[in-house]
Amino acid sequence: MEPPTCLCFFLNTCPKEKKSSTGENSDKSLAKATIGQGTYSIVYKARDLETGQIVAMKKVRFANMDPESVRFMAREINILRKLDHPNVMKLKCLVTSKLSGSLHLVFDYMEHDLSGLALRPGVKFTEPQIKCFMKQLLCGLEHCHSRGILHRDIKGSNLLVNNDGVLKIGDFGLASFYNPDHEQPLTSRVVTLWYRAPELLLGSTDYGPGIDLWSVGCILAELFVGKPIMPGRTEVEQMHKIFKLCGSPSEDFWETTKFPQATSYRPQHPYKRVLLETFKNLPSSSLALLDRLLSVEPEKRCSASSTLLSEFFTTEPLPCHISSLPKYPPSKELDAKKRNEEAKRKKAEAVKWRGHESARRGGRDSKVTPEFMASGHSNVSINTPYGFKKENGRGKLFSASSSVIHPSLTATLNKNKTSRSSVGEVRANRSNNVPVITGGYSSSSSQKESVPSREPTTRYMRKKNRMHCSGPLMPPGGNIEDMMKDHERRIQEAVRKSRLEKSVTKKSVKACA
Repeated sequence: MEPPTCLCFFLNTCPKEKKSSTGENSDKSLAKATIGQGTYSIVYKARDLETGQIVAMKKVRFANMDPESVRFMAREINILRKLDHPNVMKLKCLVTSKLSGSLHLVFDYMEHDLSGLALRPGVKFTEPQIKCFMKQLLCGLEHCHSRGILHRDIKGSNLLVNNDGVLKIGDFGLASFYNPDHEQPLTSRVVTLWYRAPELLLGSTDYGPGIDLWSVGCILAELFVGKPIMPGRTEVEQMHKIFKLCGSPSEDFWETTKFPQATSYRPQHPYKRVLLETFKNLPSSSLALLDRLLSVEPEKRCSASSTLLSEFFTTEPLPCHISSLPKYPPSKELDAKKRNEEAKRKKAEAVKWRGHESARRGGRDSKVTPEFMASGHSNVSINTPYGFKKENGRGKLFSASSSVIHPSLTATLNKNKTSRSSVGEVRANRSNNVPVITGGYSSSSSQKESVPSREPTTRYMRKKNRMHCSGPLMPPGGNIEDMMKDHERRIQEAVRKSRLEKSVTKKSVKACA
């Protein structure tokens, strides 16, 4: 590639930043156009000033990097140079910078990735659309395997899609050459966990294209279901999810393979395969293909070539043409993550604000009421519970911060005193579905007080400690019957605990006597 063209790519990475004649640029300006990020690299969006073409630049910084990482990058470049297929990302050129010690790999710009599209709100792929994407994926994978190359990281975010509907396999950072005729140990620490084949989890160092086909099966089910089918958090959990869905391998498999982690993961009792039952709502041709792709034993999986000839692609409805695929705004997995993080942040702020508001109102509205003296016990103080006040002939609800003593608990604590109790009446506010509790517990020594209306806050008093249950008793849109059952359960738990503590106290007193 001629130096001027390289410089054009580099200079346009951030048009607003000042550039030197050497093509040096700052990371700060590059970060404004970030479209992807990996362990050792960052992907930026750029434009060729000479042709006006939008490209993707994968930046790799060599400063302070160990020789092993440099070797991996050299292998990725070598693999990309050997691949030439419409469904595989093609390396356009390399851009280097001596001052920054960085290397840029230039590719065609792709507006979407499959994960970003699938996670986009309101997007639900039809069966012809899924078949179209899967056919392109398998065609690209067949080309890789025919060249003796394993991708080793097939997942939705590495399957790039442009506005024309063309799918291309990208990110060959973990890819490797393989030769079935010459055994060469390969690392098992590859493939993203949710799409990792069971033989890799078992520590296999002698594997083939089957690991990529397992990932393809996970992608196929994910496109139909709309979410990852086996999202494990650890390798142990991932293997457990695989066994629960796909069943455990046969005894012959355990005896003949001798994987390093076989002893650790081999179940005491075999798991039954429930794949067909779990995805029974899928089309029959899809289910048959999924059953072969997600075979626990790798030799039973179909190849990319045989998969392309399966009934899945010849049964109606047929794969749609790429030109008929819907047009979407740019959608990448990174965008979906940002949306989720923003939603979580707003939710956390809302919860925090409600907590502060509840505490503020509680401090303003709480009232102190007379104390009850229980024989043989310390003073127990309560606040006025929720009440009901008549005003101008109409009922008016009001509530107060309260430490409520259930009637049964009061009777237990006050043996020699009688008190009249009225059970609170729960009423749901129709405007916001937040219940308001009216009525209260009364005794001859207590007086009812009316306080301004506020959100309900219920707390239960125990002899030693207080158990606070603050906030609405029922979330918006909840069921009043479920709320009442939960509320009654909490009261009964407090009563039982109080009786248990009293019984222990009596036994200790008798023992001392």
